[in-house]
Amino acid sequence: MKICITSSDLNLNSPVDSRFGRAQYFLILDEKGNLEETISNPGVLASGGAGIAAAQKIIDQGVKILITGNIGPNALGVLETTNIQIFLCPFNIKVKEAFLMWKNDKLTLMKKPSVPGHFGHGSPGGRRGFNRRGRR
Repeated sequence: MKICITSSDLNLNSPVDSRFGRAQYFLILDEKGNLEETISNPGVLASGGAGIAAAQKIIDQGVKILITGNIGPNALGVLETTNIQIFLCPFNIKVKEAFLMWKNDKLTLMKKPSVPGHFGHGSPGGRRGFNRRGRR
């Protein structure tokens, strides 16, 4: 089973990226937490449709579990058409810690977007008055 965790860098000690559509990287782990692959996110520099491009990329990778800091309505709409389960990770957590939290059933299963559309557009803090932690 493939598990994708959004990351701000290329290793398991990197912080989980709080933005799905504009995350720097997707780290693909196996069910034991071993790093299998690192993928640059094609949506990170997109002028629009970042969440959709990011969602399609992880669908193409055969991912079954997604762990991220936030997810917007467009990406969630695409991912809802699959069997991918999406889990919300708290802020300031490293990738390897996020995996262990998921393994120990301590992450929230997402049923609706955690941020509005265009949350991560532009600067890492997003627009519309939200900071990186999704707070005003």
